[in-house]
Amino acid sequence: MKSEPSVYSIDDLRRDGSTPWDGVRNYQARNSMRSMRKGDKVLYYHSNCDVPGVVGVAKVVRTAYPDPTQFDPASKYFDPTSDPADPRWSLVDVGFVRAFKRTVSLDELKAHAAELGDMAVIRKGNRLSVMPVTPEQFTFVVDLAR
Repeated sequence: MKSEPSVYSIDDLRRDGSTPWDGVRNYQARNSMRSMRKGDKVLYYHSNCDVPGVVGVAKVVRTAYPDPTQFDPASKYFDPTSDPADPRWSLVDVGFVRAFKRTVSLDELKAHAAELGDMAVIRKGNRLSVMPVTPEQFTFVVDLAR
């Protein structure tokens, strides 16, 4: 899961304990969240910063439910075409697990493309805020952080 540290950083998640991952307005990212299960581990990625990369681990603490921002006209994520009887957008709640002592940078991830295979975040042009990773990719990145 990607977030700009100026918007919501791993330190913000540590402080808050958990947060709803709201405002996702991409069908592929939404579908990824809908497939998440309580307890699933998440790589927390900082984007649009000096050193983009994986900065820690979070976990799903509540499975997908309708994103209330889609119905709030005051929200920048308001979607007037979303029907409350059949909500278009979902979110999950994520909780803090741990911050890495160092960022596993995007450049470092790309340098391990052979080991990480088709990991979405290292593919050129992938800007989704929620992307799937395999258990093997997850473990490899966590091991890199050590």
